[in-house]
Amino acid sequence: MTDNRIRKVVILGGGTAGWMTAALLSKVVSGGLEIELVESEQIGTVGVGEATIPQIRYLCDALRIPEADFLAEVNGTYKLGIEFVNWARAGDRYIHTFGDVGRRLGVLDFHHVWVRARELGIAADLGDYSFNALAAHANRFAPVEKLGETGLLGIGYAFHFDATRVAGLLRRISEKQGARRTEGRVERVELNPETGFIEALRLDGDRRVSGDLFIDCSGFRSVLLGEALGVDYVDWSHWLPADSAIAVQCEGVEPLLPYTRATAHSAGWQWRIPLQNRIGNGHVYSSPYMSDDEARNILLSNLDGRAVTEPRQLRFTTGKRKSFWHKNCVGLGLASGFMEPLESTSIHLVQAGLGRLIDLFPTRDFHQVDIDVYNQRTHFEFDSIRDFLILHYHATERDDSPFWDYCRTMEIPDSLQHKLDLWRSQGRFFRNDDELFTIPSWVQVLIGQRVLPSDCHGVAKLLGKPDVEDYLSRINGFLKKAVAQMPTHREFIDRSCRMREAG
Repeated sequence: MTDNRIRKVVILGGGTAGWMTAALLSKVVSGGLEIELVESEQIGTVGVGEATIPQIRYLCDALRIPEADFLAEVNGTYKLGIEFVNWARAGDRYIHTFGDVGRRLGVLDFHHVWVRARELGIAADLGDYSFNALAAHANRFAPVEKLGETGLLGIGYAFHFDATRVAGLLRRISEKQGARRTEGRVERVELNPETGFIEALRLDGDRRVSGDLFIDCSGFRSVLLGEALGVDYVDWSHWLPADSAIAVQCEGVEPLLPYTRATAHSAGWQWRIPLQNRIGNGHVYSSPYMSDDEARNILLSNLDGRAVTEPRQLRFTTGKRKSFWHKNCVGLGLASGFMEPLESTSIHLVQAGLGRLIDLFPTRDFHQVDIDVYNQRTHFEFDSIRDFLILHYHATERDDSPFWDYCRTMEIPDSLQHKLDLWRSQGRFFRNDDELFTIPSWVQVLIGQRVLPSDCHGVAKLLGKPDVEDYLSRINGFLKKAVAQMPTHREFIDRSCRMREAG
């Protein structure tokens, strides 16, 4: 039998994407696989992704790192969801949480019961039936799996962390598992003249790094997938027009909130990510509608504490590569595409891409059918996340600036329009295949942004007022009682995962 196994993987670029790739591959793909990561200390990383979604916990499981140890190493805190401020209207607030909302009633998803209750004039805020939302508002946290025999699920959570510390931790893990780091800048990429496959990277100092499989984690520049192999970029800025960001750190304040905040401004929005000893902040905006100086002033005037770093300017174009895997090269992180951090999906997309690569890990034959499946599944994930992000901008009543006028009136993808049409009729929503965001996620954002059904589910119509009132009251009562027994977020952090000095 021909020995066609992959003997060496070359990763171009460090940061969270590169070192996550090295750590996971060196952990799960054993049997003589050589891993070499090439990066240059002269090239910085973007490092704005300090908030995550619950799938980040799988990384801890895969690397066998207890969550408390992970958070202590990376200045981490817990995240119950994202609070959105000023999105549908100035002054509005709602939380998109990670946990369930309410509990199914027979064949009905909970939101159908809530819509019926609203029709009957008895529904409170949707967040009153969310364990995560009530805990977030109370600044409390504990890893509760379920609420006894009530049928209610427990807390869903993710992490906030210092991305630089995460990259450092993953590097230490990778090198301990046998991955090798090479310092250097790529001066030329050698391609096979017959197949067009990448054969080697030529580094400064006339050094050559050869490999079988190349993983491009080189950031926005996309040195391998974009520049060397010529894979074009699909521009989504007509749907997601923000193209700039300014990031800055500020001193921490109390209470320590267990959620991210996204506050809409006149031409974009501001993030607030609480770590144990500081707060990460940034202003994402559209440069045709706002100058850099104005964006910087808005950011600095809306900090909760004193700025402790100089503001850092970033430019980007939301979109994706036409192919994520081409020939013997896979792009991950910013090299494969960019989603603004509105729903904290950047690190997840690296993780998901890695999972697909491991599922379809090739031989040196690089069968096109495997590459096609990888690309098809990745395109689906990018497109479904794109639609979810567009929803936040498009589903608004704001008419106080040219930016919001554009977002409110722009044409949207047919895939999103279909979801909105179905929802507006009778509150119906169906999750497609394994798209990232679940029905509770879509429902929380739709209702939070004042997109309400014109009628309710036919079965829900049969529910009487006393039964609905009793059902909602019991759910809210169970959740309030559970939240009252939880420690504050700060208390839980201090006793379980207080920050350690950087290793």
